Amino acid sequence: MSTAGPAPLLVFGWGNLSRGDDALGPLCINHLRAAFAHDTRVEFLDDYQLQVEHALDLVGRERVLFIDASVAAQAPFEALPVAPAQDASYSTHAMSPQALLHVYTQLQGTPPPPCTQLAIRADHFGLGEAPTAQALAHLAHAQAWAAQWIDHA
Repeated sequence: MSTAGPAPLLVFGWGNLSRGDDALGPLCINHLRAAFAHDTRVEFLDDYQLQVEHALDLVGRERVLFIDASVAAQAPFEALPVAPAQDASYSTHAMSPQALLHVYTQLQGTPPPPCTQLAIRADHFGLGEAPTAQALAHLAHAQAWAAQWIDHA
Protein backbone atom coordinates (compact mmCIF):
# COMPACT_ATOMS: atom_id res chain seq x y z
CA MET A 1 0.00 0.00 0.00
CA SER A 2 1.47 3.38 -0.96
CA THR A 3 1.00 6.49 1.08
CA ALA A 4 0.57 9.93 -0.39
CA GLY A 5 3.23 12.51 0.34
CA PRO A 6 2.57 15.86 1.94
CA ALA A 7 0.55 18.53 0.20
CA PRO A 8 2.79 20.44 -2.24
CA LEU A 9 2.03 23.79 -0.57
CA LEU A 10 2.56 24.58 3.09
CA VAL A 11 1.22 27.77 4.64
CA PHE A 12 2.62 28.23 8.12
CA GLY A 13 1.63 31.05 10.45
CA TRP A 14 2.69 31.70 13.99
CA GLY A 15 1.89 34.05 16.85
CA ASN A 16 -0.06 34.31 20.08
CA LEU A 17 -3.82 34.91 19.93
CA SER A 18 -3.65 36.47 23.42
CA ARG A 19 -1.07 39.17 22.60
CA GLY A 20 -2.78 41.83 20.49
CA ASP A 21 -1.40 42.15 16.97
CA ASP A 22 0.76 39.03 17.48
CA ALA A 23 -2.43 37.12 16.59
CA LEU A 24 -2.17 38.10 12.91
CA GLY A 25 -0.32 34.94 11.82
CA PRO A 26 -2.79 32.46 13.35
CA LEU A 27 -5.77 34.61 12.30
CA CYS A 28 -4.54 34.57 8.71
CA ILE A 29 -4.12 30.80 8.86
CA ASN A 30 -7.64 30.34 10.25
CA HIS A 31 -9.10 32.45 7.43
CA LEU A 32 -7.14 30.65 4.70
CA ARG A 33 -7.85 27.21 6.20
CA ALA A 34 -11.59 27.92 5.93
CA ALA A 35 -11.32 29.44 2.45
CA PHE A 36 -9.30 26.50 1.07
CA ALA A 37 -10.83 23.71 3.18
CA HIS A 38 -11.31 21.41 0.19
CA ASP A 39 -8.05 22.19 -1.61
CA THR A 40 -5.80 19.15 -1.24
CA ARG A 41 -2.82 21.04 -2.70
CA VAL A 42 -2.32 23.03 0.49
CA GLU A 43 -1.70 22.24 4.14
CA PHE A 44 -2.02 24.83 6.90
CA LEU A 45 0.02 24.83 10.07
CA ASP A 46 0.03 27.25 12.98
CA ASP A 47 1.99 27.45 16.20
CA TYR A 48 3.13 29.99 18.79
CA GLN A 49 6.60 30.23 17.21
CA LEU A 50 8.97 28.52 14.80
CA GLN A 51 11.01 25.74 16.36
CA VAL A 52 13.73 23.45 15.06
CA GLU A 53 11.25 20.57 14.71
CA HIS A 54 9.32 22.52 12.10
CA ALA A 55 12.14 21.91 9.61
CA LEU A 56 10.61 18.47 9.08
CA ASP A 57 7.29 20.06 8.03
CA LEU A 58 9.06 21.44 4.94
CA VAL A 59 10.08 18.02 3.61
CA GLY A 60 8.41 17.16 0.30
CA ARG A 61 6.93 20.61 -0.31
CA GLU A 62 7.03 22.50 -3.60
CA ARG A 63 6.55 25.94 -2.00
CA VAL A 64 6.17 27.31 1.52
CA LEU A 65 4.56 30.52 2.76
CA PHE A 66 5.51 31.74 6.25
CA ILE A 67 3.10 34.25 7.87
CA ASP A 68 3.80 36.36 10.95
CA ALA A 69 3.16 39.77 12.49
CA SER A 70 6.04 42.21 12.14
CA VAL A 71 6.91 45.62 13.59
CA ALA A 72 9.54 46.01 10.86
CA ALA A 73 7.28 45.41 7.83
CA GLN A 74 5.91 48.26 5.76
CA ALA A 75 2.12 48.60 5.98
CA PRO A 76 0.05 46.72 5.15
CA PHE A 77 2.49 43.82 4.64
CA GLU A 78 5.66 42.71 2.91
CA ALA A 79 6.15 39.47 0.99
CA LEU A 80 9.78 38.53 0.48
CA PRO A 81 11.70 35.40 -0.50
CA VAL A 82 13.44 33.61 2.38
CA ALA A 83 16.87 31.98 2.08
CA PRO A 84 18.67 29.75 4.59
CA ALA A 85 20.89 31.61 7.05
CA GLN A 86 22.33 30.75 10.42
CA ASP A 87 21.41 33.79 12.51
CA ALA A 88 21.27 34.58 16.22
CA SER A 89 17.92 32.78 16.54
CA TYR A 90 19.49 29.46 15.51
CA SER A 91 20.04 28.32 19.10
CA THR A 92 17.27 30.21 20.87
CA HIS A 93 13.79 29.16 21.90
CA ALA A 94 12.18 30.80 18.85
CA MET A 95 13.68 30.71 15.37
CA SER A 96 13.57 32.93 12.31
CA PRO A 97 12.42 31.45 8.99
CA GLN A 98 16.00 31.84 7.71
CA ALA A 99 17.39 29.77 10.59
CA LEU A 100 14.67 27.15 10.09
CA LEU A 101 15.69 26.82 6.43
CA HIS A 102 19.31 26.49 7.52
CA VAL A 103 18.32 23.58 9.79
CA TYR A 104 16.38 22.02 6.91
CA THR A 105 19.48 22.21 4.70
CA GLN A 106 21.62 20.64 7.42
CA LEU A 107 19.14 17.80 8.00
CA GLN A 108 18.21 17.05 4.40
CA GLY A 109 21.49 17.83 2.64
CA THR A 110 19.52 19.65 -0.06
CA PRO A 111 18.24 23.20 -0.53
CA PRO A 112 14.80 23.89 0.93
CA PRO A 113 11.77 24.43 -1.28
CA PRO A 114 11.16 28.01 -2.43
CA CYS A 115 9.90 29.95 0.59
CA THR A 116 8.23 33.33 1.00
CA GLN A 117 7.67 35.27 4.20
CA LEU A 118 4.48 37.30 4.48
CA ALA A 119 5.18 39.84 7.23
CA ILE A 120 2.02 41.68 8.30
CA ARG A 121 2.54 45.11 9.85
CA ALA A 122 1.77 45.07 13.58
CA ASP A 123 2.37 47.50 16.43
CA HIS A 124 0.69 46.45 19.68
CA PHE A 125 1.43 43.18 21.50
CA GLY A 126 -0.18 43.65 24.91
CA LEU A 127 -1.10 40.55 26.85
CA GLY A 128 -4.85 40.00 26.86
CA GLU A 129 -5.45 42.60 24.16
CA ALA A 130 -7.28 42.06 20.89
CA PRO A 131 -5.62 42.96 17.58
CA THR A 132 -5.95 46.64 16.72
CA ALA A 133 -8.29 47.85 13.98
CA GLN A 134 -5.28 48.96 11.93
CA ALA A 135 -3.65 45.52 12.22
CA LEU A 136 -6.89 43.83 11.19
CA ALA A 137 -7.03 46.08 8.11
CA HIS A 138 -3.46 45.02 7.27
CA LEU A 139 -4.52 41.41 7.81
CA ALA A 140 -7.33 41.69 5.26
CA HIS A 141 -4.85 42.84 2.60
CA ALA A 142 -2.43 40.05 3.54
CA GLN A 143 -5.15 37.41 3.37
CA ALA A 144 -6.05 38.47 -0.16
CA TRP A 145 -2.40 38.30 -1.21
CA ALA A 146 -1.96 34.86 0.41
CA ALA A 147 -5.07 33.54 -1.34
CA GLN A 148 -3.55 34.59 -4.67
CA TRP A 149 -0.26 32.90 -3.69
CA ILE A 150 -2.18 29.66 -3.14
CA ASP A 151 -4.31 30.03 -6.29
CA HIS A 152 -1.24 30.51 -8.50
CA ALA A 153 0.36 27.25 -7.47
